[in-house]
Amino acid sequence: MKINNEVISMIVWNTFQHDARVLKEAQSLQSEGYQVLVHALHTPGHTAEFEILSNGVKVSRVARSPLWKLRNKARTQTRQYGSTCVIDQSTPNPAAAPVPQTPFRQLLKLIARLWTHFFLVVRLVRSRPAVIHAHDVNVLPTAWLASVIARVPLVYDAHEISTDREGYKAFRGLVGWFEKCLMPRAVGTITTTDARAKFFARAYGIPRPLVLQNRPRVSSAENSHRIRDELSLQETWPIVLYQGGLQPGRGLPRLVEAAVSVPNAYFVFIGGGRQAHELHALAEQLGLNDRVKFIPTVALSELPSYTASADIGVQPIENTCLNHFTTDSNKLFEYVIAGLPVVASQLPEISKVVREHDLGLLVPESDTQALANAIQQLVDDPALRERYRANAHKAAQSLNWEAQEQGLLDLYARILPAHSA
Repeated sequence: MKINNEVISMIVWNTFQHDARVLKEAQSLQSEGYQVLVHALHTPGHTAEFEILSNGVKVSRVARSPLWKLRNKARTQTRQYGSTCVIDQSTPNPAAAPVPQTPFRQLLKLIARLWTHFFLVVRLVRSRPAVIHAHDVNVLPTAWLASVIARVPLVYDAHEISTDREGYKAFRGLVGWFEKCLMPRAVGTITTTDARAKFFARAYGIPRPLVLQNRPRVSSAENSHRIRDELSLQETWPIVLYQGGLQPGRGLPRLVEAAVSVPNAYFVFIGGGRQAHELHALAEQLGLNDRVKFIPTVALSELPSYTASADIGVQPIENTCLNHFTTDSNKLFEYVIAGLPVVASQLPEISKVVREHDLGLLVPESDTQALANAIQQLVDDPALRERYRANAHKAAQSLNWEAQEQGLLDLYARILPAHSA
């Protein structure tokens, strides 16, 4: 490892508490001898404004709103990234109905965002970076402006196809304009699947981006009863797990509905999001509260032990947009690392992984009965589950972050050749 003072300033539009991809990239670059500084969002009472992670990665956070600086701040807990799961009793119930968005509230939100982006630019420039690394399009203009002011290269990491993505349709024209103007100006581009790399190359006339799949690091989480014990599950039925954001377009209401046709299994959702209230309500309406359970978002360091305590991993994402059509998803690889057989939607990138390694069953997306039938098949056949489990353990030797991180290091070696000399 070559150590010097070159700073890589990353920027994300989240609190950098549960962003596994950005954490892995930061850790890899830090281990190579760079100083990585991640600029993120600050929520008073929930996050520290500044912290240093165990391997030396630094985190600097900017408040989402200038008004938050005037509030009586709750005691900010500086904690090890991902080492604890802090539960704030003032946090709204994930099953609670969302707050209505009035025009006035939306205007305040816009003003707050502009304020935040301004101070992110200031922080980026003041960090004296050698490279600015933007994670996704919502921080691309901010990162580009800071790179121009600081006169340093820009790396763009497109986690999604945001011109055709759930929740972005109203802004697709603006998003496309920003990417078309700014993506060719980046000295390095990264995305998550081959299909997305092809899309960006064709859409913006750039060299095909480096593909870094959303794979976890190799972990040794042993089979446990963590979910069963935490939820006090009494029956010995298999646990069917969905982990990740509870967001529209991911087939989650269909998964709850499928539970009706699979009476001898528990269905557990780990995560939070906009659809949480709807899913809680649907489970209650269908009389499934005894078998459909919810666990709020857990710390990254704790998630592998939850995953390994399930029996079947499910990825029922729907083809509602090009972004979904081209995904292979974090959770698919997390299931593999944990040794879970999977039931997944038959979309191109997901199917490629599942078929190549014989990891489980594929079903037509948006087909609730097919989803239920596939889950029931695995529930009824322990030998089949064991076969897929063995295949997952074998696949985990190659479908991990360590097997692909050299691509990221090689990209930075080209951008900063003096570092690797």
